[in-house]
Amino acid sequence: MEKFLDRFLGYVKKNTRSDDTKAGVVIPSTPSQMEFLKDLGEELKEIGLVDVKINEKNAFLTATLPANVEDAPVIGFIAHVDTADFNAENISPQIHENYDGKDIVLGKSGFVLSPQEFPNLKNYIGQTLITTDGTTLLGADDKAGVCEIVSAMEYLINNPQIK
Repeated sequence: MEKFLDRFLGYVKKNTRSDDTKAGVVIPSTPSQMEFLKDLGEELKEIGLVDVKINEKNAFLTATLPANVEDAPVIGFIAHVDTADFNAENISPQIHENYDGKDIVLGKSGFVLSPQEFPNLKNYIGQTLITTDGTTLLGADDKAGVCEIVSAMEYLINNPQIK
């Protein structure tokens, strides 16, 4: 779990903010998105994936986990790295271990996540929650998907007995 958390925190700290003025015109809409994809491609090679490529026209990063059985179906996993057009400089995630069910204060921003306003927070009592500090977005929807895929591929590579 620690490796997963470290990977996730590393991903969310990278600025991949979209530029809405370039949406649909330039892909990716910011150079930082391509930088993240290149770093991610190197990580995929390091964990053992093959055929790692970035399509420069659409910024799709693809890689292959070679099958360890014959006639296996091909499965694709998809996530995106661009985040909303909101402040993404100096992202500072907050880790709330063993969440106690009370209000979560988002840094010094003045913002609070309250179980009264967000009752689903009660479903996560005792778990580790990761939030923004309230001054930036976290980009967790995008980066969590990427982290799950990379971590799953690494797990399969390290556990070839899984067929």
